[in-house]
Amino acid sequence: MNNSNTNKDLENLKIESLNWSAIQSQMKNKLGLEIYESWLKKIKFVEEFNNYILLTVPTRFIRDWITSRYLDQILQIVRSYKKDIIRIEFKIADQKLDKQVEKKENIKNFDNKENVSFIKDSYLQYNRIDSNKRFNNFLTGSSNKLAYEASIKVSENISHYNPLFIYGGVGMGKTHLLNAIGLELKKNNKVMFISAERFMYQFVKSIKSNDMVRFKEYFRNTDILLIDDIQFMNGKEAMQEEFFHTFNALLDKGSQIIVSADRAPNKLSRIQERIKSRFSGGLVVDIQKPDYELRKKIIQQKIVELNKIYFDQIKISEEIKDYICTEITVSIRELVGAINRIVSFSRIYNKNPNLSETKVVLKDLLNLSENKVTIDLIQTLVCKFFKISKNEMLSSRRSRYLVRPRQTAIYLTKILTSKSLPEIGREFSNRDHTTIIHSVKTIEKLKENNPEMVENINKLKNRILYNHKDNEI
Repeated sequence: MNNSNTNKDLENLKIESLNWSAIQSQMKNKLGLEIYESWLKKIKFVEEFNNYILLTVPTRFIRDWITSRYLDQILQIVRSYKKDIIRIEFKIADQKLDKQVEKKENIKNFDNKENVSFIKDSYLQYNRIDSNKRFNNFLTGSSNKLAYEASIKVSENISHYNPLFIYGGVGMGKTHLLNAIGLELKKNNKVMFISAERFMYQFVKSIKSNDMVRFKEYFRNTDILLIDDIQFMNGKEAMQEEFFHTFNALLDKGSQIIVSADRAPNKLSRIQERIKSRFSGGLVVDIQKPDYELRKKIIQQKIVELNKIYFDQIKISEEIKDYICTEITVSIRELVGAINRIVSFSRIYNKNPNLSETKVVLKDLLNLSENKVTIDLIQTLVCKFFKISKNEMLSSRRSRYLVRPRQTAIYLTKILTSKSLPEIGREFSNRDHTTIIHSVKTIEKLKENNPEMVENINKLKNRILYNHKDNEI
């Protein structure tokens, strides 16, 4: 009887309007007080629509900063309260704010950050180093021990391994290690920590403003260069050319380069062979899926951290800890997310969940190891179905025989994966999130009056979900 009532309560919770105060509290707990006070506190809730919410922020600078760094995590928090919400839209509160305001915001945020390279008049802050991600709170096990030891070595002896290339799946701790290296080395060195996506943005911006000399000066005049998610540099030939020369210039002057990616150098797609060769010439280490012991340590550590916030009120039974460790095996981030959900349940209902309630709360996270649906798999099977090549589908060409398969692949990615709109856009040759929304809406509209489209979508869904092992290429 209690289980039935709890399930009904959970369903009722989803249809209530969003409690923005509770969401703000979650953002503060999950992302830290410093980040919340600096950025997230400025977000104001405006209105909730059918499947998205509208928020306001004071300036474009703050909007761009939040969307580039915290949007996915904010959306995850919002969806934990209301799963129907699939995107977040931002509006500038005061459209009259000019570029001088943004420039002041940028300069203010760089104050007192010594030994960190940046371009003063850019609203992009290159120093992405998070002071909460240190070596002493990085938990190690057999799956990540080598990457951890190599990172320690680099921090103690610059150019000992150069470059250091760390790769692994999403949520495995790559960015944590890059942060930790940056924190250690910035004490005595000029450190630059940037994502490949931001490097690309600044490269394009410098070309448009005819300011490549300063771009080269800033990127080649650093002691430590940390680049996150290098796979997003795929296909950008001019940028890869510049990166290659920057890479060589830094190696020649003895600077340390640390790179992270979601796959090994030889598996990077549409990256120049000479760049992949340079990556392979250093130390290449991988972070594998966490084993049971490491997963248990991570859960224990997260509970200790939460008890500091909630004054030792968090009690999770050993049975539920073991259950989470056994069922969620793919990503460390998903493990932490599972604990956050359990804690939210406890605080909302003022009780500790039993095992059956835990299964309800975590139903969309369970058995992730069996979920093999990836964007690459979807693209491959859609191309095979429509008899086109993947290069054609990902190209900028607008031919009708390419547009429909491309829109179909984007639509299937949106409904079959948990990827955000910006993430999907990146995997489809860095298309804008508005293009992704348009593609999804186009297919949804076609399905209403086109039986053939419905049949094709259903066939592809079945192949992707149930027969993907036989169809992998």
